[in-house]
Amino acid sequence: MTGRASGVLLHLTSLPGRFGIGDLGNEASAWLDWLQVAGQSIWQILPLGPPGQGDSPYDSQSAFAGNPLLISPQKIRELGLIDDDLPQETSSIHPRVDFPRVAKWKSGLLRMAWTRLATWSPADDLPRRLREWAESPEQRVWLEDWSHYAALKDRFSGQAWTTWPAAIRRRDPETVHQSRRQLADEIRYHEFVQFLFFEQFQDLRVRARERGIELLGDLPFYVAMDSCDVWTHPELFDLDEEGASLTVAGVPPDYFSETGQRWGNPIYRWDRLADEGYRWWLDRLGFQMGLVDRLRLDHFRGFAGYWQIPASEPTAVVGQWQTGPGYPFFAAVAQELGSLPFVAEDLGVITPDVGELRLRMGIPGMRVLQFAFDSPDSPHLPHRLSHDTALFTGTHDNDTAQGWITAIDPEIRQRALAYVGGTEESFHWQLLRSAQTSVADLVIAPIQDVLGLDGNHRMNTPGTVDGNWGWRLPEGQLTERLATDLRRLSEVTDRAPRPQTDSQSHS
Repeated sequence: MTGRASGVLLHLTSLPGRFGIGDLGNEASAWLDWLQVAGQSIWQILPLGPPGQGDSPYDSQSAFAGNPLLISPQKIRELGLIDDDLPQETSSIHPRVDFPRVAKWKSGLLRMAWTRLATWSPADDLPRRLREWAESPEQRVWLEDWSHYAALKDRFSGQAWTTWPAAIRRRDPETVHQSRRQLADEIRYHEFVQFLFFEQFQDLRVRARERGIELLGDLPFYVAMDSCDVWTHPELFDLDEEGASLTVAGVPPDYFSETGQRWGNPIYRWDRLADEGYRWWLDRLGFQMGLVDRLRLDHFRGFAGYWQIPASEPTAVVGQWQTGPGYPFFAAVAQELGSLPFVAEDLGVITPDVGELRLRMGIPGMRVLQFAFDSPDSPHLPHRLSHDTALFTGTHDNDTAQGWITAIDPEIRQRALAYVGGTEESFHWQLLRSAQTSVADLVIAPIQDVLGLDGNHRMNTPGTVDGNWGWRLPEGQLTERLATDLRRLSEVTDRAPRPQTDSQSHS
């Protein structure tokens, strides 16, 4: 991380628009325009994979594939794959994302486009680009397996791969070969869907760079049990011969939970990953860094040590700490990527080995202002930070700033208001000012905190199943006045991008 910068957290699904969910189309371009006017140089997004249970981007079916729901219908139309009278899924009827409804509608649209493409000559430009993309080295490590997995998911009505017939579940070579032949057209369809996603996403990245805006991505530490990755590489996870987890991930009991958190993700076999030079992880990180400029590493402490729970245990009480891959892993990553453009999510109860690993690798850590006022010596207080910090007013898991200040204990509320100044009504902006004036090199605020929205607008409430991830930015909120105010704040705190000189622009 070099220099002072600031940005905004807004996931792609939360963008406004008329198709029921945010996507990679015109609204994303308009958002980039607003960020540029507002003097911001970072756009943080959440994980991009196809969501699994609960529509969470952190529980994806693939560590590589893109979420088909983010594909822009407008851009499909521009390719000539659907008619000009584009079907509409109006967000005015559904101000939040109705994931099942949107998935059904967009799947129909993508099938329509695939049917149209089948009538084109293989020599036409789009079929040629699709073929060249699918055969490129970057896709070789994941695309064939994902497309087969997705086709099987359709064949088995969305059931988890652990319930599939034994031969295909265990990836018997002859059965896999026959399945690929039988599902050949479906496999090509899913390759086409991924091609659309990544072509549109790379176009978005070009638009961001033209505006001087970096993309900050997000990488979950674990993968979902019901994912292509576990089905394809069972040897890299702690599974029995039938493909069931022997141990699962989570965190032990702490101040916040007497039984800890049992996440249920399969545990990595780091010994086997090390034996193969961490190849799967290197491919994963390299692929993601081909999409974004910086990457937030979720649950960074897992690289130093992780909580391992027997799969038979219903809670996280019974478990044990295991040593993570540590320095040898990041040394291999640095050799592969050449640099470590990461942000470490090192929140919660953090042991010294986690901080030592982060500092040794030169990776900035995270602090969150909503955690700063529980005690006078909180490490999240702005005056206690170091430069190598990414300071957030809140994250996707927090309440909005305005929701938080009205709901917390009165004593903490008074401490927070006394620290940031101002009133309860203006708390969100004063909190943002406290972040921007800190020494932290990077400051990120969820768009809800920039706008001062109440707790009805939060993205996710940890520990709950329903009602998460569907928030969308209301129309008309991104005003020129707000952009001007945010730019002025970023300018006076030396975070706004500096205009390039002629010599810099030609270097």
